[in-house]
Amino acid sequence: MTFIIVGLGNPGDEFERTRHNAGFLVIEALAKKLDASFKDMDAFQAEVAEGRIGEHKVIIAKPWTFMNASGRSASALAHFYKVKPEQVILVSDDVALPLGTLRVRTGGSAGGHNGLKSVIEQFKTDAFPRVKIGVDPQPANVPLDAWVLSKFSKDEMKLLAPVISLAVDELIDAVEAGISPRTSKL
Repeated sequence: MTFIIVGLGNPGDEFERTRHNAGFLVIEALAKKLDASFKDMDAFQAEVAEGRIGEHKVIIAKPWTFMNASGRSASALAHFYKVKPEQVILVSDDVALPLGTLRVRTGGSAGGHNGLKSVIEQFKTDAFPRVKIGVDPQPANVPLDAWVLSKFSKDEMKLLAPVISLAVDELIDAVEAGISPRTSKL
């Protein structure tokens, strides 16, 4: 069986290590663990890597479409590889969760996340698995768009490192055994 794992984020150096790119950070760590290399794939509007987890082929993607149009890339991948939404796992940031928190679940609303909203619109369902990385709620005096596009500090990156590692393990478990909904705080 084939699975597609899509990290949500924004392309470009100026967005590296921003809260909105937490999904990219996890995807990059997964590709490294699977010894998979990214290639630019115009047909999918994404950087794509292929790997294996157990018996399963895994397509790992970082869309170029920017966050708000992530669904175009995820949908193109699902269509090409002929997979159901249940076989597409999304990794995204979540401002409702404290930094150091990981949530794994299937289905649910977009929760105000434009990347998830785009995927739901393209798939016409919310029945896909997701791994959410807590990036902290926005401070009262900071607009949401400025908050999610702000870079993690060095101290925050230290707190995020074990969450990224746990997220990679959760993705591997999800492919091998299915999604088990849970929230973990490190």
